Amino acid sequence: MKSMNLRSRILVICLFCVLMMSAQASVSYEISFENAVHHQADIKIYFQNVKKDTLSIRMSRSSPGRYAVHEFAKNVFDLVALDHNGTELKVHRPNPYQWDITGHNGIVNVSYKLFANHGDGTYSQVDETHAHLNIPATFLYAPAHASEKIELKINPRIDLNWKVATQLERIDEKNYRAPNLQYFMDSPIEISDHQVRSFPIKSNDREYNIRFVLHQTESYDGFEDYMKNVEKIVRSELEIFGELPDFEFGNYTFLACYAPNVHGDGMEHRNSTILTDLKALSEGGDQENIGTVAHEFFHAWNVERLRPSSLEPFDFTEANMSGELWFAEGFTSYYTGLVLCRSGILSREAYIQGLSSLLNKVWNSPGRNHYSPVEMSYQAPFVDAASSIDQVNWENLFISYYSYGNALGLALDLSLRQLNPEKSLDGYMQLAWNNFGRQEIPYTLKDLKKSLSDYSNEKFADDFFNAYIFGSKMPDYKSLLNSVGVSLSQPFLHLPSFGGTVQVIDNKWLIDSYPLEKGSFYNAGLSKGDRIVSIDGKLTNNKLDPKTLLNAYKPGDKVKIVFNRYGEQKETYLVFLNNSDYVTSLIPNAERNEQKNQNRWLNNN
Repeated sequence: MKSMNLRSRILVICLFCVLMMSAQASVSYEISFENAVHHQADIKIYFQNVKKDTLSIRMSRSSPGRYAVHEFAKNVFDLVALDHNGTELKVHRPNPYQWDITGHNGIVNVSYKLFANHGDGTYSQVDETHAHLNIPATFLYAPAHASEKIELKINPRIDLNWKVATQLERIDEKNYRAPNLQYFMDSPIEISDHQVRSFPIKSNDREYNIRFVLHQTESYDGFEDYMKNVEKIVRSELEIFGELPDFEFGNYTFLACYAPNVHGDGMEHRNSTILTDLKALSEGGDQENIGTVAHEFFHAWNVERLRPSSLEPFDFTEANMSGELWFAEGFTSYYTGLVLCRSGILSREAYIQGLSSLLNKVWNSPGRNHYSPVEMSYQAPFVDAASSIDQVNWENLFISYYSYGNALGLALDLSLRQLNPEKSLDGYMQLAWNNFGRQEIPYTLKDLKKSLSDYSNEKFADDFFNAYIFGSKMPDYKSLLNSVGVSLSQPFLHLPSFGGTVQVIDNKWLIDSYPLEKGSFYNAGLSKGDRIVSIDGKLTNNKLDPKTLLNAYKPGDKVKIVFNRYGEQKETYLVFLNNSDYVTSLIPNAERNEQKNQNRWLNNN
């Protein structure tokens, strides 16, 4: 072969460079963890084919599955931008979340460092136990390149035996990719010395692989038994919808970190979920964390694909508000307990007893006098892992859309079964899945109501939505629960209640929450922070238990209260109101038809 002249060699080199650039994604990332001991990640981003004179890159202010604003940009430092020759480019900060880069020639290389030390379903954590990465909390992004493919190179700590687990498409053990920004942002990563178990499951003639990635610092010999419960949950939820979602790349991955350096949480994603808890499975976490497994996997249908139009597409620049969270989160919470019961993980007795706490949270809360379930859903940006330094009166103004929707899921399920023994919430969820989820058509409140009308009848749907979704009325739970052999009672009406909570601190009783509206404390003009000195002449101190004192009175009794507020001693009179707590229990000798209904409900048969 004849040697090429200089001109020919230059042309070949240029052609090779062009081919290499065209084969690469327009946006590619690289992350390393050499300084993990100080919770630091080193990140590089390579932008090609930048068409605008100014390349704007941002740090997200929100995270998929969360609805509040989170200022991830505060943890970015030492950012530098270079052109293809290594010349430093000008960077301008127009706001706290954005970096504008100018002077490039179509190629921009960005490097920065990230501090990360909060392991949960929203933030990231880097230390020598793992790199726990939620993408919005980790990587800057360019809005102008949101539709383009993304590649990510991960350099795990080989000396720490780290391995990579993620829903991202795997190229090889270090390289991964996403079809676009939305998928990338929705793809958490766990890099650690973890264990993996999996099982296959078929749906619509396709086999999927359900993987469970377990990272915990404690040794654990019960992983196989835990996986049996995970499989029970997956199969029980599959039965509800009749088919699995079409998981891209054939996998669904549970990313579990059960370790003392994380914070308890669970967060759904398209083909994976994050599970975090302080308690290891070997320390009782196997019982406490299984409910989160059930909740988050149900989200693979309900909210990931059966998705409100108000969250589609997800906005990374601000809080995301939705009026459908009573359905997306609340109905998922209803099925969490129901699935545990149906799969035999939770006993029937325990499930029924647990409904007491749920009904008390919702129907004894003053919040429903202020907001409907739709309006409670609107509060998510203020409560969903949101932070504030001013005090809020959630005791009287807010009911979690998780709890509110859970209670309404129970009511709708039993109401449909009363309407027609062949109807159930399962059937309604299947219809909503077929209408919207399978094709990933975002739904509205109007769509949910129309689907219920189609599934039952127009009057039933109108009555239910007007009374309980757009309004705040309480369903007739006594009748509904009796129809499935469950009693609902208020056995403590003969007992008095403070209508607030008390802690014994520094030998005095402290009212440590805002008293419930129209409750005994509230009507007496007492408030959070008041220190009670005496009740009815009895000194309140470490020797006097609040419950013991209550037992000495009955509803209607009037007592004198001496209390201290802002250093000034005051007096008031309190009239005890009754304890309106609900209790649910199985009816021991339920009628045959009620027992049959109960079996259909709790056994799904």
